[in-house]
Amino acid sequence: MTIPAPRSIRLDALAYGGDYNPDQWPEEVWAEDARLMVEAGVNLVTLPVFSWPLLEPEPGVWDFAGLDRVIDLLWEHGIKIDLATATATPPAWLVREHPEVLPWNADGVRLEFGSRQSYCPSSPVFREAALRLTRALAERYGEHPALALWHVSNEYGDHVARCWCPESARHFRRWLEARYGSIAGLNEAWGTSCWGQNYLSFDQIEPPRTATGPINPAEVVDFERFSSDALLELFQSEVDVLREVTPEIAVTTNFMSLFRELDYWRFADAEDLVTDDAYPDPADARAHVGAALNYGLMRSLKEGRPWLLLEQAPSAVSWRDVNVPKAPGQMRLGSLQAVAHGSDGVMFFQWRQAKFGPEKFHSAMLGHRGERSRTWRETKALGAELRRLEPVRGTRVRAEVALVADWDSWWGVTQTESMPSQRLDWLTEARAWHAAAFALGQPVDVARAAGPFGDHRVLLVPNLYAATAEQAEALDAFVAAGGQLVVGPFSGVVDHCEQVHEGGAPGPLRDLLGVEVDEWWPLPDGGQRTVELGGRVHSTRVWGEWIEPADGTEVLARFADGDLAALPALTRRAHGAGAAWYLAAGLDEQGMRAVLSAVFTAAGVAIREPDTALEIVTRTDGATDYTFVLNHGREARTAPRIPGGTDLLTGVDAGAGLPLDAFGVAVVAHPANRPANTERPA
Repeated sequence: MTIPAPRSIRLDALAYGGDYNPDQWPEEVWAEDARLMVEAGVNLVTLPVFSWPLLEPEPGVWDFAGLDRVIDLLWEHGIKIDLATATATPPAWLVREHPEVLPWNADGVRLEFGSRQSYCPSSPVFREAALRLTRALAERYGEHPALALWHVSNEYGDHVARCWCPESARHFRRWLEARYGSIAGLNEAWGTSCWGQNYLSFDQIEPPRTATGPINPAEVVDFERFSSDALLELFQSEVDVLREVTPEIAVTTNFMSLFRELDYWRFADAEDLVTDDAYPDPADARAHVGAALNYGLMRSLKEGRPWLLLEQAPSAVSWRDVNVPKAPGQMRLGSLQAVAHGSDGVMFFQWRQAKFGPEKFHSAMLGHRGERSRTWRETKALGAELRRLEPVRGTRVRAEVALVADWDSWWGVTQTESMPSQRLDWLTEARAWHAAAFALGQPVDVARAAGPFGDHRVLLVPNLYAATAEQAEALDAFVAAGGQLVVGPFSGVVDHCEQVHEGGAPGPLRDLLGVEVDEWWPLPDGGQRTVELGGRVHSTRVWGEWIEPADGTEVLARFADGDLAALPALTRRAHGAGAAWYLAAGLDEQGMRAVLSAVFTAAGVAIREPDTALEIVTRTDGATDYTFVLNHGREARTAPRIPGGTDLLTGVDAGAGLPLDAFGVAVVAHPANRPANTERPA
């Protein structure tokens, strides 16, 4: 795939607005909506995400009159459009005329029409219809002055990320043949001599539907790769049409934070602007910690360029078992957290709260009570504050720590069968490692396993189950140049064909880490094991390993009890100007903080007393730093002193420290204290 030069959103301010569904309302409401949007400071709305059956009521019959009027109305009020291609859900006439476009589940059951994303990503019928609509929209609105951004489909993979239908099977076979070249190559890669699974032709292969027992793990992981690629191929087909017809308009599709089903590195390569839908749970007092990791990924997908928060809830959502509203101030705080982490705007789902359908209880910027609703009051106040933050637009987040996210390892380690333990989960480990860095005061970027790693001083690898020589070389170079690398357990286990590396784990990382793994010792449910580190004992979670260090590898911590007692649990090996650390256990919260404190100290990265309620993130343009201080707690506190700084929100001098109420925020502009990380070397 050719990676395009990124285009920019056509908007000269921080974006503010949300999804708009005018087709759910009488036309006389539209004028009121436009008036209130102006009052709230809205400058961008997303539409018409789910309007395909209205735009094309019959095959090839177009009706753009309503969309014409609403776009013109909004533009008259100075509001620009994030224009969706409306291909997120096919119309009823398409699935009734062509039921083969509907997806199948792994049990071979065709899923019925009546919700969203009721299509097979591989369906040529669906693709042809979707591209016809995309082209019609591009040709009609491509030169409209309101068009700021193309929004392709919606939340790929949210409802249907995998399809096991006959069309998907044919597509899967083509994908496998392109990957392996011959059936002999596939048999060798998949190790089909195990359990008598040898294939004589690609025609004999089916997707991994429900079977009599465990399915070949190589096939399972390849199906994960294929399914992500199938949706990427669908996305790319729409992008190609938009770039042909409107080559100057930026293209995006909305991601869903750290999402297992799609390799977002590859998706981000295909688009101009990264956008994200973020829904941290207001009932979780630490949801902001996970959100910070999600946002670290979003800004890193384009090597530090600003991204855009395209959806969030003004208050409660409608899809959790219990949908708790955001307390007063939480909507503002969560919005400004995204801006702190590199978002050049704040968008919501949705503008006006629906009267019907599955999302009628989902909150909106303008609630059911209209201008009397609490969310409306907070919407107006936030719009005014964002105008004061205009100087941060286009700046980049400063981070010295990065965490590796690798979808091949994620898919591999979370197979449901034939693993040493079903309890080891890639996302759980990534969040635990990130939470320790967060508590110690460090924003965390996210990186590919093969780099680039920029000028980060510390690289965290919670798990790299599937490791390649290319990745090992990149990590080796990072350490040799002075970086501190920390690798977690069950890493370097297999290659990308799910075959165990010669000599066992950590495979191609063996020389760099200076350890060999003899056996995995996962904890049984209810089991206990501890590690002694720096004179303190820490509990372990889920995992342990019997490792043997090579000569010259330091042992920094040992298992304190059980069958692994006295064996190494944490090691460090010097290499070039840096060092590579290996952690052979899943540690509790205090243990992870202790490990990362030692690593950060070795790297010269500043640490603070552990605090999960106070977050400090800096965006910079190289001359001026914009330091966001966010109080995620329900108790008042004081922001650290920032000499020479002024709070952009209040105009108050920050030299003596600023008081922060519960959910309070300060954004302090002050002279940059060192050069910005504005260019990331390859």
